Amino acid sequence: MTSKVRAVFGMPKRLNRSFTVSFMLFALLAVFGSFMVLPLIYAVNNAFKPLDELFIFPPRFWVNNPTTENFADLINLMGNSWVPLSRYIANTLLITLVGTAGHILLASAAAYPLAKYRFPGSKILFTIVILSLMFSPHVTAIPNYMVMSWLGWINTHASIIVPSLAFSLGLFLMKQFMEQIPDALLEAAKIDGANEYRIFWSIVMPNVKPAWLTLMILQFPALWGTDGGSFIYSENLKTLHYALSQIVQGGIARAGVGAAVALLLMIVPITLFVISQSSVMQTMATSGMKE
Repeated sequence: MTSKVRAVFGMPKRLNRSFTVSFMLFALLAVFGSFMVLPLIYAVNNAFKPLDELFIFPPRFWVNNPTTENFADLINLMGNSWVPLSRYIANTLLITLVGTAGHILLASAAAYPLAKYRFPGSKILFTIVILSLMFSPHVTAIPNYMVMSWLGWINTHASIIVPSLAFSLGLFLMKQFMEQIPDALLEAAKIDGANEYRIFWSIVMPNVKPAWLTLMILQFPALWGTDGGSFIYSENLKTLHYALSQIVQGGIARAGVGAAVALLLMIVPITLFVISQSSVMQTMATSGMKE
């Protein structure tokens, strides 16, 4: 298609890059990408280093004599705990899965009427959501604790799960993405006899899949890495992150175990991100667009 035809129809011009320019751009991106992946590679190497290599100065990036003793020591330490490791894992999975899935459903259900309907107070509600993004979690920590205490949820998993459902960024992101769905598509579904619930589950949610996958990426690591903080006191209700962090507190002798713990804690969120990264990039690129 010629440039004149593109100019008449208002189509963007096609960029013509030479092979040299494309290669230079690729090389530049590869260099920056290598710097970003270096911490992960370093963490993997540390997890397989014996103690004598961990304390070498200056530190070595690559492991010379890889060993699995760090992971074996971690298994032995967790096996001697009076609370089984499976209990910590079950608590973490419960908080992470319920909190993530609940937030996605709640944010989507709240964003749908804000995005596709105009009712009294809708602008005020959305303004409150935007204002809530300005507050740091540290600012709301004390009010949050007071509310959980009044409800009697202290030292329960609900004290971690319920506040995670009200993640303002999720509601904002879902609303911005749902506004891109053509109104004509929803009206056609109503003409065919679909009710609001059918439209939401069969049309809206499949079309905003990149958005709720992004919410999963944002919420999952936060809940996966929680240690209960000041909300959970019972050892039977503690999370895996808390149990592993307590092992690391053993001092220099557990430096190898600490390296293994760091790798185990980061590998699950990173794997989840790698699987869903294409959807995350699509959401960030189109969340501000409208029909």
